[in-house]
Amino acid sequence: MASRFSFVLMGHSWVRFFLFSPLDVMWFATCMRYTIKAVIILALVFFAGGVMAGGNKGKKVDISFHIETESSDNPKMIFPHEVMGKQRFFRRIPEVSSNDYIAFTPFPADDQASYGVILQLKDNVGRRLAAVTQSSSGKWLVCKAFGRIVDGVLIEDPVEDAVLVIWKGLSLEEIRQIDESIPRIGEKKK
Repeated sequence: MASRFSFVLMGHSWVRFFLFSPLDVMWFATCMRYTIKAVIILALVFFAGGVMAGGNKGKKVDISFHIETESSDNPKMIFPHEVMGKQRFFRRIPEVSSNDYIAFTPFPADDQASYGVILQLKDNVGRRLAAVTQSSSGKWLVCKAFGRIVDGVLIEDPVEDAVLVIWKGLSLEEIRQIDESIPRIGEKKK
């Protein structure tokens, strides 16, 4: 029987050549078939648990805050929105997003047709928001909730208490969705 390996000197390095017999090829193909099946089964078991657990959660809270920017910024990174009768531009990347809230409290809005919420932020997000609002005096901060702009505020002073308020524009169903994901102020984590 021939040796499985032979080495050939080419230049300054050794190159290994494998000599396969038909039985070696059949053995390799059989092993690969079982290996592929095992990998597929493990992947299904691993991902099935995540899919089933994910089905029990409520809808994701989609509330973000976007700072005003210049119209000359990269058009892919900004979006226009009319504020106080004037078209303004806002960053697509939010300053505060859905993962940054630790608690909330809803309240009926002044328009008696919608609701508002007080959102309490994580400490590190509160510090970041204080720095951003310190350097953005005179600009607008808009709230995009559940795919639409619902409220906005003109920044006059820095936000230093790690609390943001949406004054209006949320429905009762949206408050229920928030309630499934974020605890109320004073309650324990969900």
